[in-house]
Amino acid sequence: MKKKHVAVLMGGFSSERPVSLSSGAACADALEAEGYRVTRVDVDRDIGRVLGELKPDVAFNALHGPYGEDGTIQGVLEFLGIPYTHSGVLASALAMDKERAKTVARAAGVPVAPSLVVNRFDIGAQHPMPPPYVVKPVAEGSSFGVVIVREDQSHPPQILGSSEWRYGERVMVERYVHGRELTCAVMGERVLGVCEIVPVGHAFYDYDSKYVPGGSKHECPAKISPNIYQKIQTLSLAAHKALGCRGVSRSDFRYDDRFSQEGELVWLELNTQPGMTPTSLVPDIAAEAGIGFGELLSWMVEDASCSR
Repeated sequence: MKKKHVAVLMGGFSSERPVSLSSGAACADALEAEGYRVTRVDVDRDIGRVLGELKPDVAFNALHGPYGEDGTIQGVLEFLGIPYTHSGVLASALAMDKERAKTVARAAGVPVAPSLVVNRFDIGAQHPMPPPYVVKPVAEGSSFGVVIVREDQSHPPQILGSSEWRYGERVMVERYVHGRELTCAVMGERVLGVCEIVPVGHAFYDYDSKYVPGGSKHECPAKISPNIYQKIQTLSLAAHKALGCRGVSRSDFRYDDRFSQEGELVWLELNTQPGMTPTSLVPDIAAEAGIGFGELLSWMVEDASCSR
């Protein structure tokens, strides 16, 4: 049977363009190996015209960041009637806004850390909450703009009032949760395994530890107690469903087990467009479940639809 024509959307013009190009190239190569006819599309403002002329059977969305995972490209694809991978307009926009996503997750019984959203210029010289806390852009990925404020820091981070800040006016200030970095992938209605991320030579799981080879180790499956492992899986599926996600998503957690095995488990966010680079987490988690990279991507292509 003739395989589908897949347009792999990559690049774009967000801060995460390099990550998207890497994800897109890996996905395009793997889909070609699976027998699909693949066209690589570096997304620009004329994407509607390009796709209208290309007329692919499926758009594989390998974009990251604003315009790629916030409902924008999803709306274009809905308008054009081209089936696409991952989540739809509403779920994408909702998950991209970290504070609103937490509100929905909290209502579904998913534990989250206390936080508030403020204008970066309103923070001034006083801490917006007692340290330690984390300041992060409301709608960015790949740890862009994330600043950790330690207990002994006398004032908020000065970068927030600087002209060097490039991540919007609204920032989320969230209580810092000590502990281990854990993540779990969901594939349709199926929850996959839990992986621990161990940064190598980095204070936290920042951009370099995510995308530079050797920047982090992935412990798949995570070496945690069975009840915590199962709890993370349950919460990941609950968040996936509560936000209305489709296809593949990945939920990130912090787990503080310094004082007891039960510890404190906190959901941080859900990624509707998890990375698919050679160092990315979802391919590792899928492999642990016996799902090869090509098989995973083929499932995503066949799962693609509109009205998601």
